[in-house]
Amino acid sequence: MRCRTRLFPAILIVSVLLAFSSAESADKFKLKPDARGKNCLNCHVMFKDKLNNPYIHTPVKTGDCTGCHNPHTAAHEKFLSAGIKDICLKCHTKLLPEKAVSTHKPVAEGECMKCHDPHSEKNKFNLKKPGNALCFECHKEMGDLVSKVKFKHSPVEKGCTNCHSPHASTASVKQLKDQVPGLCLKCHDAKKAVFQNMHMGYPVAGSQCTSCHNPHGSDQRGLLYNRVHSPFAKKMCKECHSQPSSPEPLKLQKTGFELCQKCHSPKINEFFSKNRVHWALLDKKGCLNCHNPHASNQEGLLKKPMMIICGQCHTDTVEKIKKAESKHPPVQEGNCTACHSPHSSDQLSLLGEASVIDVCGQCHDWKQHSMHPIGPKFTDKRNRNLTVTCLSCHRPHGTEYKRMMFFPNSTDTCTDCHEQLKR
Repeated sequence: MRCRTRLFPAILIVSVLLAFSSAESADKFKLKPDARGKNCLNCHVMFKDKLNNPYIHTPVKTGDCTGCHNPHTAAHEKFLSAGIKDICLKCHTKLLPEKAVSTHKPVAEGECMKCHDPHSEKNKFNLKKPGNALCFECHKEMGDLVSKVKFKHSPVEKGCTNCHSPHASTASVKQLKDQVPGLCLKCHDAKKAVFQNMHMGYPVAGSQCTSCHNPHGSDQRGLLYNRVHSPFAKKMCKECHSQPSSPEPLKLQKTGFELCQKCHSPKINEFFSKNRVHWALLDKKGCLNCHNPHASNQEGLLKKPMMIICGQCHTDTVEKIKKAESKHPPVQEGNCTACHSPHSSDQLSLLGEASVIDVCGQCHDWKQHSMHPIGPKFTDKRNRNLTVTCLSCHRPHGTEYKRMMFFPNSTDTCTDCHEQLKR
């Protein structure tokens, strides 16, 4: 009992001391007035000038630096309290719609600061550059096109965001605010006489406008793509389509290659004189599988760049090409017809020359490259049904090894046939 009585004053003294220490400690770590903003600027003086810009990010304006930054330590660069995308979406909750059809690449990758300054800027929405100048920093080819074309599309000149959403779209690909033709018809009234006269009375309001017109600009009137099919340029629509007053005015008069044979008869006869004909020429669409009958930016009126056109059917080949470390230069340039005939050939794989050696010989002198015998007189030791050609050692599109070889070094390549020389 005595011990407990004596301990009581001691416990009381320790409790008082701890309380005093705790109060003193809390006072020490208490934030100073305006610490979230003004105190930061005592050291980060370079941001004081930012406060003079007309557009200031709300957390900066309210002095809430810790809204984005951790003042002590962080796992992210610049002491950010989380990843950039997560920080931005914390406030900008409606920026990324749930069912987006297309999303701008910087947004998808969380690179918000590629376009926006997180503190302040001279441009609306804290954009680093005004208007199209910002878009053309990445889309340089588009910027060059828009600046050089003879006929410019008004909405493009006023700003890319007239047609594109800068973040994501729930309506269409390429962040378009609406699908084509709906997007185009917001400005172009298909009911007006001038619109109907320009299209020779054909009901094109439901058609894909961008199959004929370049929405960004062109050197051709009416924003037609720069390469225009002759009958289309001359408004000879009735050569291929039914009369505009008929029940099905847009219906083609014939199907497949027969539609084109009327004008291109010598060419088509030449195609069919070969032993092997590209199947795309033989189905119901015929030439229209690959070519645009009206206008195009591509040579030969191709619908899209050659590699994309070929890749629509030859998916496995294109996927292998993408993964290859060493690629054949024509493949890198997307020039499939450097080696293949796109319509027909007497050779396997629709090669454009009589043999693989002849195809390769257009660019390469194999005698200077190697003294290894090749040609029809020399049988491949791995397969008696094959002769030795360039493809005995090289894959024509590309491989994961140098010089498009099948193996990582020349020794493995040689001993694949000459097994007796393996060491």
